[in-house]
Amino acid sequence: MATQLEPKVIEWRHHFHQNPELSNREFKTAEYIAKYMRSLGMDVQTGVAKTGVVAILDSGKPGPVVALRADMDGLPVPEQVDLPWKSTQKGEFNGKEVPVMHACGHDTHMAMLMGAATILNEKKESLRGKIKFIFQPAEEGAPEGETGGAEVMVKEGVLKNPEVDVIFGLHINSRTDVGKVKYRHGGIMAAVDPFKVVIKGKQAHGAYPWLSVDPIVTSAQVVMGLQTIVSREIQLVDEAAVVTVGSIHGGVRSNIIPNEVELVGTIRTLSDASREHIYESLPRKVNAIAESMGAKAEVTLPLDYSYPVTFNEPSLMDTMLPTLVKTAGQENVINTKATTGAEDFSFFQKEVPGLYLFVGGKPKDTPMSDAPAHHTPEFYVDDSGMKLGVELLTNLTIDYMKLNK
Repeated sequence: MATQLEPKVIEWRHHFHQNPELSNREFKTAEYIAKYMRSLGMDVQTGVAKTGVVAILDSGKPGPVVALRADMDGLPVPEQVDLPWKSTQKGEFNGKEVPVMHACGHDTHMAMLMGAATILNEKKESLRGKIKFIFQPAEEGAPEGETGGAEVMVKEGVLKNPEVDVIFGLHINSRTDVGKVKYRHGGIMAAVDPFKVVIKGKQAHGAYPWLSVDPIVTSAQVVMGLQTIVSREIQLVDEAAVVTVGSIHGGVRSNIIPNEVELVGTIRTLSDASREHIYESLPRKVNAIAESMGAKAEVTLPLDYSYPVTFNEPSLMDTMLPTLVKTAGQENVINTKATTGAEDFSFFQKEVPGLYLFVGGKPKDTPMSDAPAHHTPEFYVDDSGMKLGVELLTNLTIDYMKLNK
């Protein structure tokens, strides 16, 4: 059935790719999805978490409630891949006009979920329970001053009425061969916690630094000090962690030592224990370094958004692993290492058991060295990778229902 439907899935993907919309602005995307899901005869709710779409397939028989999720938003990235269906769309991001591109594969995620919905709807008579198809906005993060994404969907009750028993999601990957699926027990993607540090000193002429409390020198020591949290305090043989300062702002000219400097960064962890440790250690180090220099520090942690670890329930992973093998073939099922990227699918997994998988999108004849990264203008995944995604979403649902009558 997935083979027969593949041309339609590709058509949907091309439509979404040509017409990307930014986070919390997926209005036309949502309209397109809702129209199709209604054409299947499903009960469809729109406007969930602003632009999300939720459709329910009811088999009419008792059984579990399975949720399947795809994200919808594009990114403020200019597409540089020469495709007949490339994006030339523009959007507004934090008050500026920007190019918009599906530079992370969310176009394929929506198309794959629509494909799975089509097949499951055709097999409705043989199913037991209900299926909730969740098309989620703002996975990449809401615009400044707004909320959005999975966290808001959960708060608005997307996992209730009917209550979801399990949730499955997947992400296409530009550096994994088409036809392969990657899985992991436990944490597969990191928690993300942005932070801000403001170092407040005393302004002075650059020629007379002894009259200042220099926030620039203090900030430099803070940046170096923060690196020792991971290198000296986290047991890295067990799991990775990251503390990155990605932005420093302070000063206006060469001969003025400023009053303050602002640092903004991100924390990535793969366990609650590491996350809690860094939450305690970071402000302690920052304040101690600032005090040693006669400065003061203000720490904001988390800064705005904050995602938990994307955590695959180990017992559920064990139960569903045979489905992956049956669908993709043993040689194509890969037990992968965790990544320090993050996903707000984790908010669903905080509420109900869930699995998150990676599906290959790299053409097999493309060398790994030439495979583009996600979130770049060169990002590309092949249409042929979607067929396995459709099959996985469908088979995971069917097999879970069979095992949980």
